[in-house]
Amino acid sequence: MKRVLLFGGSGFLGRALFKELHPYMDVYGTYCSQTRFANNKRYTQYDYREDSPLKVLGRIKPDVIISCLRGDADEQFVAHDMIIDFAFKQEAKLIFLSSANVFDGFWHYPSYEHDKTYSESTYGLLKIKIENKVMRMPPFSWAIARLPMVFGANTPRVMELKKAIEEQSPYEIFPNTVINLTTDYFVTQQLHYIINRNLWGIFHLGTSDLIHHDEFIFQLVDGLHLKTKPIYKHVYASNHDRYIVALPRDNSLPEHLRFCCDDVLQNTLQKSIK
Repeated sequence: MKRVLLFGGSGFLGRALFKELHPYMDVYGTYCSQTRFANNKRYTQYDYREDSPLKVLGRIKPDVIISCLRGDADEQFVAHDMIIDFAFKQEAKLIFLSSANVFDGFWHYPSYEHDKTYSESTYGLLKIKIENKVMRMPPFSWAIARLPMVFGANTPRVMELKKAIEEQSPYEIFPNTVINLTTDYFVTQQLHYIINRNLWGIFHLGTSDLIHHDEFIFQLVDGLHLKTKPIYKHVYASNHDRYIVALPRDNSLPEHLRFCCDDVLQNTLQKSIK
């Protein structure tokens, strides 16, 4: 049985991955400040701003390390540097959750797995910096999973939307921004497959089709059948369509793990209504 360690295991995607993998693998996770994990023997307190990851790595001795960490750039890079060094020496596999924002400097077209990265955001630049370090690891010892916007019933994005509607505060939509999407359910299914099949390389874990940001939000709000309608704040980043898209092509997963924007919408609404 594979032993898996989730850095950032108390975050939204970390919890979803723990739930998906735990029945099949020996899974452990880290938490930072959420005290509700303190009595869970599967979780270890770890703050990358103050602690070295080597202590938890040495105790768990994982076969697979999944990084879901988020936060400050400098400290996070130092933590990943040590995680990568441990994985290399111990022959463990590292899966790094990256973002479509590694391409947010390219406005005019979608990007694929082996396209050059270019970002204008601090978040995207951090992801690129860590990706470059990961890609220097030996073949078969690493995977980079680039995620687009993540939706789902209780995802932070959907909860933020519901809160804005409840409080009648403006919710930002981007009419000229073209995106692809995913949900926590689809991401965990895809990562489970990547681990089981020992796949490596760069994976774009998003829909195979595209949609404007405002169009998807309109469809989502309509499907939620809320009594109160949102107040929208239209944000135009440019006069033309801007693409923040990481499309799958070279490292495509099997057909049952591919999906479209409507699948994301239906998956989000199905669980929200329940």
